[in-house]
Amino acid sequence: MILTADSTVALNTSRRKTANGWLTTFIGKNRNTLQEGEAMPSAEGIYPMAFLVEKEGAAVVHPHFHAADQYQVIVQGSGRLGIHDIASVAVHYTDAYSAYGPIIAAGEGVSWFTLRNAWDPGARYMPAARQQLREARAKFQHREATCGPLPPLTDQELAALTAPTGGAVIAETADGLGTWRYTVPANGSITGPDPSSGGGQFWLVSSGSAAVTGGALLPAQSCVFVAPDDAAAFLLAGPAGADLICMQFPKRARD
Repeated sequence: MILTADSTVALNTSRRKTANGWLTTFIGKNRNTLQEGEAMPSAEGIYPMAFLVEKEGAAVVHPHFHAADQYQVIVQGSGRLGIHDIASVAVHYTDAYSAYGPIIAAGEGVSWFTLRNAWDPGARYMPAARQQLREARAKFQHREATCGPLPPLTDQELAALTAPTGGAVIAETADGLGTWRYTVPANGSITGPDPSSGGGQFWLVSSGSAAVTGGALLPAQSCVFVAPDDAAAFLLAGPAGADLICMQFPKRARD
């Protein structure tokens, strides 16, 4: 089943202050939204998670890793992630049990989406979790993939589009990891990659607006999740066109 999250609705209803900055839940639950005594979702199988993190200027997130594959998509501000300069829209992928960081916000702060296709209970920080990371090497490789920044098209650039375009910005790998960017003129449409080749896809509306089949128009910074057993996503651009990023996870053996 395709899931959608309207950015206007999410920011008006789910944005909350945490000890580590502002967090807005878009899809699924995370460790900040579980109620006291509520059981964690199963770590097995597909469990889409999408939330927006907002950090103030000069904030630092120390090196760490997660138990799930993860995309981070910078949508506002700038800074550094490890050795990479980051700004909107930069895409950063890490395999489960791949340490990365630090994330350092520039003076204006930085905001990013965290996107996962499986439950993750939270960050494991280095160097305290180094032994756990070493033990995971028997099952998980270390992999990072990046692209961008890909500045969102402006209203004027969207208006100048005459035909849909699309192409890989992170080349698809043998296990299905890949990222594509599509630009679509007003009221035009595109069909995304076959999701069965990977472990599920998140789509981000970078600018303009778009709708999935039968759905309402989603404004900029809205997101869509397409499961591996769904049909390829068909997206219709709104009256101002759309700039879209599709991020596909690799296939994993899941119980």
